[in-house]
Amino acid sequence: MTPPETSAVDTEVVVVGAGYAGLSAAWRLADAGIDVVVLEAADRVGGRVLSQLRPSGVRVDHGGQWIGPSQRHFHALADRFGCRTFPTWETGRHTEIRADGTRVDYAGGAPDTGPGIAEYERVTALLDDLARTVDLQQPWSTPKFAEFDARSAEDFFRAQTDDEDALQRLALAIQGLWCAEPREISFFHVLFYLASGGGYEQLMETRGCAQDARFCDGADAVAHALATSLGGRVRLGEPVLSLRQSAHGVEAHTGRTLVRARRAVVAVPPAAVGHIAFDPELPAGRQGWIRHTPMGRVAKVHAVYEEPFWRPAGRSGIATLYGDSPVGVVFDNSPEDASHGVLVAFVYGDRLDRWSARADTERRRAVLDALSAVVGPRAARPVDYVEKIWPRTGRTIGGYECFVTPGGWTRHGRDGWRQPSGLVHWAGTETASVWNGYIDGAISSGERAAAEVIGALAAVAHPG
Repeated sequence: MTPPETSAVDTEVVVVGAGYAGLSAAWRLADAGIDVVVLEAADRVGGRVLSQLRPSGVRVDHGGQWIGPSQRHFHALADRFGCRTFPTWETGRHTEIRADGTRVDYAGGAPDTGPGIAEYERVTALLDDLARTVDLQQPWSTPKFAEFDARSAEDFFRAQTDDEDALQRLALAIQGLWCAEPREISFFHVLFYLASGGGYEQLMETRGCAQDARFCDGADAVAHALATSLGGRVRLGEPVLSLRQSAHGVEAHTGRTLVRARRAVVAVPPAAVGHIAFDPELPAGRQGWIRHTPMGRVAKVHAVYEEPFWRPAGRSGIATLYGDSPVGVVFDNSPEDASHGVLVAFVYGDRLDRWSARADTERRRAVLDALSAVVGPRAARPVDYVEKIWPRTGRTIGGYECFVTPGGWTRHGRDGWRQPSGLVHWAGTETASVWNGYIDGAISSGERAAAEVIGALAAVAHPG
């Protein structure tokens, strides 16, 4: 039973969620002189971006962590608040461990030759060609929109090639970008996302691309700076249980507070909107969009060592793994000063379902076995080990972002993607046209939602 509110707050705009989208929306609104209150269910800000200082003294990023050169919204805020970055570690040769256990060390983006590589490169070049046809502002205006949205990525891949090695490589790409399986995701959404981020290579590679740099003080440093600048406007531990619209405005109810406002910005993932009771109910288009946008399934596992011992051996610590290993991708996540060595392992999609069901000791052993295959037996003896299994995390229920299932864009995109629902505006990286799914997209979505609200309030104040 919901306890009675102990306080009531009147403001102009209430923002639901203190991730990057909600904080950037609130910051823009406050900068425009609009009174705003931010309600966050968790006891922290940052949403799907979470940094933690470990007992070893190493700070690790459990959620989003990278920034790329073309992510201008993120860079602007990082510069505004003086949050420093450093280049992602990639010293030495990368590793590929194939399904048959063969280990290949290579320089550059991928091995020059190997099973399935030629077909993989042909299909990914086709993806880029098709992605260039996408209309990012009105996706439903894209040529062959309905045709592409009606099929899954797996359907498209299998229509292009019967090379099983190429299909494995394509599947790992889907898992790595969306934490889902090719059978689950709309092929149009794949094209939209590629267009949104600037192409396949831009999303997959490190230097000069999406994984170019990391934050010295953790990727949530900018979020904390935003929250500090907003001061008492941000209220933590206040989950919004219901949101009611009327002729007088909106009312957001938490377990402790009633916030009355003229407009609301909801800045939580579509999959998390179900935690809020809306009165009146959300429009059918928005409800349908939510049903077609499940959250991805991912875990990030950090293993900390006394030093980055793999570098003297000429290894970068960056790897892709196929076959039975739960781990799909590994990066060197060591701190800027290399005072410790840190490897981060990603477990995606179906692999996560199987691995997360195992006992704690079995999960740890499986990950450390994978890291040992990448950098040698010393990887089995970390000084610290920590798992972040995102589907088990509070209201977030997954990561990195929601993806769209086949048919979702066609049936509900026009009305459900980011169209305001009365007095409720929508933010979140899933609503971004550029860098959709990334922190930069979350920030730009907050700024867009803030602009919508500012325009709506101005229209009421100065009709005609």
